[in-house]
Amino acid sequence: MASFHYRIKSGKKGTAVDHSSYIMREGKYRDREDVLWTGSGNLPEWAKDDPKQFWKMADRYERANGAAYREHEVTLPSELNEVQLHALVDKLVQALAGDKPHQYAIHAPVAALAGVRQPHMHLVASDRMPDGLTRPAEQMFRRFNPKAPNRGGCRKDSGGRLPLEVRDELIARRKMIAELQNEALADSGHDTRVDHRSHKERGIESQPERHLGPARIKHMTVEDKTEYLAGRAGAKKGGKA
Repeated sequence: MASFHYRIKSGKKGTAVDHSSYIMREGKYRDREDVLWTGSGNLPEWAKDDPKQFWKMADRYERANGAAYREHEVTLPSELNEVQLHALVDKLVQALAGDKPHQYAIHAPVAALAGVRQPHMHLVASDRMPDGLTRPAEQMFRRFNPKAPNRGGCRKDSGGRLPLEVRDELIARRKMIAELQNEALADSGHDTRVDHRSHKERGIESQPERHLGPARIKHMTVEDKTEYLAGRAGAKKGGKA
């Protein structure tokens, strides 16, 4: 059953290269064999086709207290096949990253309890917005110069907004992501839909599900798992608004 999850978080200077390795399952993360496919886009000429080089320069030259990247984590509908997921991911990447430098990876680990894949996207994007000017790496991450853009770095997309504006933007983004997923589900002939609203906003009264953890699941019998999943499905059905 499709479910909705979206989270955005920041990565501080000095962490971008390692996080790129994490989502790409490279280096010390290579034992996690759950990558379906990866991609990147809008990289400057000095990092063309090499996202790791871009993040290396972000870690080196981004301002001391600045975010080296923003990461968007999005759960994807397991009902969609890989071709349908590709089409949805293309739309999500364009909507969330736009023309900013970015890299993404689609993971599909298998749930320990239900035994079904759980596809999701990790999209990391720079806040630096291209403006048509060619800048070397050292200059790109400098402070923007509004009077002489060619002398400063690229403008950042993250500054100057009030907390209320940030909240409203997040709500609108969650709604947009849900709408894109529901369009993909409808176009693929599926009846299930996702909802970006919280249970409270939807008038659903339910207790948070207890996290079992891999160790507990490992020692559950087939009958235990079947009973637990049946109870979960019943709770979801009974809690529909």
